[in-house]
Amino acid sequence: VWRARLADPVPGAALFLAVETSVLLGFVYLEPQPDGRILLDNLHARPGDTGRGLGSRLLEHALAWSTTAHPGHDVYLEVLQGNTRAVAFYERHGGRRSASRICRFDQGFELPEFEYTWPATGPASTRTPAHR
Repeated sequence: VWRARLADPVPGAALFLAVETSVLLGFVYLEPQPDGRILLDNLHARPGDTGRGLGSRLLEHALAWSTTAHPGHDVYLEVLQGNTRAVAFYERHGGRRSASRICRFDQGFELPEFEYTWPATGPASTRTPAHR
């Protein structure tokens, strides 16, 4: 997936890296979708580097970029319901639960997931995470 994304980037998509002394600490990837929304497809911090505010800074950067690069378009993500740590993180950072469904994997299994959205319109606090 990543080789394809890097070799043939989707127009309007963005990949932001968090690097410290040549070490990749985390990244966030966003991609415009046919429905007009921006999918925050990946937000990861390196194991051992969580809890330092890195995820908050990456999310804040992603939302700010989306506001500038794709004004008027909501940002959303999908997270497995069982990933309670991520669910709590997104809720702390202003994500609004906008859907609940079953995710069907190519490997033949299903898991419940939530969708979280940061609306493009409304009070600034709904789009920009509270943490810096």
